[in-house]
Amino acid sequence: RGREQAADQAAAAAAAPVRAGRAAPRLLLGRHGPRHPPLPPPLPLHDHHHHHQRGAPGGGGAGGTGGVRHGRVPLGLKRKGLRVVVTGGAGFVGSHLVDRLLARGDSVIVVDNFFTGRKENVAHHAGNPNFEMIRHDVVEPILLEVDQIYHLACPASPVHYKFNPVKTIKTNVVGTLNMLGLAKRVGARFLLTSTSEVYGDPLQHPQVETYWGNVNPIGVRSCYDEGKRTAETLTMDYHRGANLEVRIARIFNTYGPRMCIDDGRVVSNFVAQALRKEPLTVYGDGKQTRSFQYVSDLVEGLMKLMEGDHVGPFNLGNPGEFTMLELAKVVQDTIDPNARIEFRANTADDPHKRKPDITKAKELLGWEPKVALRNGLPLMVQDFRTRIFGD
Repeated sequence: RGREQAADQAAAAAAAPVRAGRAAPRLLLGRHGPRHPPLPPPLPLHDHHHHHQRGAPGGGGAGGTGGVRHGRVPLGLKRKGLRVVVTGGAGFVGSHLVDRLLARGDSVIVVDNFFTGRKENVAHHAGNPNFEMIRHDVVEPILLEVDQIYHLACPASPVHYKFNPVKTIKTNVVGTLNMLGLAKRVGARFLLTSTSEVYGDPLQHPQVETYWGNVNPIGVRSCYDEGKRTAETLTMDYHRGANLEVRIARIFNTYGPRMCIDDGRVVSNFVAQALRKEPLTVYGDGKQTRSFQYVSDLVEGLMKLMEGDHVGPFNLGNPGEFTMLELAKVVQDTIDPNARIEFRANTADDPHKRKPDITKAKELLGWEPKVALRNGLPLMVQDFRTRIFGD
């Protein structure tokens, strides 16, 4: 008994310097066994049980670090690289975000289940020591040591989210819960990518962030619309209840290289059809409107939101409004002036108008889109041409 006590005391003594100093590196267990210990954190780490209790968003609260917060850098100090997780980081938007984060010196962990994400989107980072790829479904919990979480994981096109509507809701709700739980546990700042779909078929035009929307809770698109609305609710509940630092972006239609070719979204549909010499299919009378932002503009907005001081929600979109017929005309001009237009019956639950009011993002984030549709579309066309024809 005495020997056991002595052994316990010796073990405690050996552990004491670790407790007193910087937290010891921990082996993290993912689905695929142990991962390497985390890099040293960019900020002094205090006890993780208190790590998320940083007082109000304005500064250091009780149990905080006196105003030092992840994602914020005092002026005059060189910015240290952060450890950032991007869920859905092999997807269309996620992979462009990963490019930007790595380029500015952050360490990036991509978590993706490859339902709509593609390894090719991030393959060019394979040899980068600051890049890590984990095949994982966010519906299952995961433990990672990170400073920031960009939560993008969810199929975002009607073709994909209608394929398995229950899974879409689970990804939006359980997946968001898991990532919020991770953020709370390690004291990370959490950014949710929500959607303009939370406005449903809007009765207010253009849509401002204070508009509550006009959503059908029982339609074929509801798994996505209501799933994202619930994800926003959960994010705000964690912010209020657990003092978690959160950011919410409502993303409007986005296009660019690496989009899924046959995902049912109108820009990718038109571009793929024109390249394949197929007629451009316009549903209904073609007078429905959408606004289209180029992916680099969106990524810029997401990063400004994460680094800024405002929770949101923020509309991130391009206020330039196009009818479907006008969009078809731009695609004809860009790819094939002889492309035919074919009218089909309208799809269920298709919102008639969609246009963001981005006053809030302009004023509080200093963000607005820079790339016009006629300038961004050729870059997407080149990418699609390469992927469809392999030239």
